[in-house]
Formats: sequence, C-alpha cells, structure tokens
Amino acid sequence: MDMLPGKVPPEVLRAILSLFKFSDERVLVGPGEGIDGAVVDFGNEVLVASTDPITGTERRIGFYAVHINANDVAVMGAEPRWFLSTVLLPEDSEEGLALRIAGEIEENAGKLGVAVIGGHTEVTPGLKRPIVVGTMLGVAPKEKFVSPERISPGDLIVVTKWVGLEGTSIIAEEKGEELREVMSEEELERAKGLIELISVVKEALASRDFASGMHDPTEGGLANGLHEMANAAELGFRVFADRIPVLPETRKICEFYNLNPLALISSGALLIALPRRNAGGLLQRLSGMGIPVSIIGEFTSEGERVIVERGRELPLERPKTDELWKVVA
Repeated sequence: MDMLPGKVPPEVLRAILSLFKFSDERVLVGPGEGIDGAVVDFGNEVLVASTDPITGTERRIGFYAVHINANDVAVMGAEPRWFLSTVLLPEDSEEGLALRIAGEIEENAGKLGVAVIGGHTEVTPGLKRPIVVGTMLGVAPKEKFVSPERISPGDLIVVTKWVGLEGTSIIAEEKGEELREVMSEEELERAKGLIELISVVKEALASRDFASGMHDPTEGGLANGLHEMANAAELGFRVFADRIPVLPETRKICEFYNLNPLALISSGALLIALPRRNAGGLLQRLSGMGIPVSIIGEFTSEGERVIVERGRELPLERPKTDELWKVVA
C-alpha cells in the first residue's frame, strides 16, 4: 500500500505498536494511538517523554521543534524541562543554517525554562529541506499526570483558541503571493502571526486539575485529534459544527485552496476531555487567563463518531492526510 505524506494510516500504526512488548513495571503509559508521551514512574513524580519531527516547513524550524514537543509533554500534565534534537541538513547546506536552527532551539527553549541537554547534527543526502526531530522530557507530580485512556463516556470535549492555527500560519508564509488575490495585507500578517499562539503549555498545565485527558491536535487537525483520543479511550464522540472555533483568516485560506479546516494541522489549539462537573472550574480558570475556550461536544459509549451540521448527524471521517500537504509539498 502506498502511503500519503504525514502520519502513517491507523492500521499501519497499530501493526507497528503491536511489535512493542514493553513490560517494565515503572512504565505507566507506553506506546499507543492518541498518546502524546510516555510516562515513567519515579516515586512521587513521573517522567514524561515525547518525540516529534518538524518536516513541513523550513522557516523557524527550531521554534516549531521546541514548542511542538513541549506541547506533547504538557498535554500529559507535565512541565517541560529538558530537550534533545536531531538536526538533519540537506547537502550543500551552509554552516549558517545549522547555527540558525541551533539558535532558534536555544532561544525558544529558554522562553519555556527548558534546558537543551544534547542532540545530533548532520548533513544527510537526499533531503530537500532540513528536518529537526525533537525529544522533550518533563516532570509532573504522580497524581497530576493525565492520559486519554482515562476519558469516560459523557465527558465533555473542549477546544481552546481556534483550530487550524499552525496550518494557517504556514500557508500564509509559504503562499503569501497567491493569497493576495483574496486577502488584504493586514489579513495576511494576522494569519502569519498566528504562529505565536502555537504553545499550549500554559493552558495544558492549568487544565490538568480538571481534565480526564488532553491532546495536541497536530497532523490531521481537529478531526484526526478527536479520532486519536477516541481510539485511546475506546469511545465514540459527537461534536457540533457551529461550536467549533475557526478564525476568518483560516476560513479564507481554506476556501481559496478548497481545504477542510477541521483536517488542517492545529498546533496551538488544545483538545480537553473533562467530566461535566469540572466544566465550570475549567472555563473560569482558562477565561481568567484570557484563553478562548469552547465546548464542542462529548465522548459517547456508542461507536459512532459524528459531527452535527444543521441538525443532521454526519460521520466525521478520519483524514487520510493533513490538508497542509495539498498546498505545501
């Protein structure tokens, strides 16, 4: 089977996961679909580890590497602390590129209070653009870590900020000339600036007292993120289209390129599952921090995974690939 760019198909991922037979009793959360990081028991604290590559853009690639990996640790309820990176450069790269990427990593790690503790840098034949693979380590009190496996039927589904933030910013940067046909300079600059909202560390750590599970909807956007959470919990879901927050800039870009905003890479949004009794506390805390938050649906015990549009329940299909790849090759 030929695979499309982005995450491997779910059936391939499940086959891969079936090969890993971890048995260490200190591993509280191991490899799994919809799981952002591993959790290892260290007594009163847990170590949370996550790894992710940056492949879809060259601009500010060190920035993305730090924040995407920090997000994955934070959604497990842990504070990001230590970072390692593998930087792969195309042939004929100038040394200035390596230094620029390293500088971006150090600058953005510093903003999060994260120490860069190691890594690897090389020139790799066959690459068209740099690739940075990051690994983030973090810690949490043992009673504070969360995992999508703990989600229950009836738990509400909450999303912070807006969906498609990362994809909107990348496309605006890469395709600005084309987008001037339908967007003003002011709109384009706003779209590009959405990259500054990519971190969810602050809201994830603020939400861990209320959440049964959290997830960082990266490739495949909100739609894929919902399926990943539901798979981890072995549940269905029902969401409402008119409650899902999408910015006007994202809608314009998606209409221009005929993209589905719900399947556009959405780092910067945070998916939260929580018991209904905790909704008031979570909304009050996040609103008090100035973070937009929307309740968009609930997890269900039924197997159906649907979106309600104009009163009709329709299947919310799992994306085969991220919409970004249709525009940024």
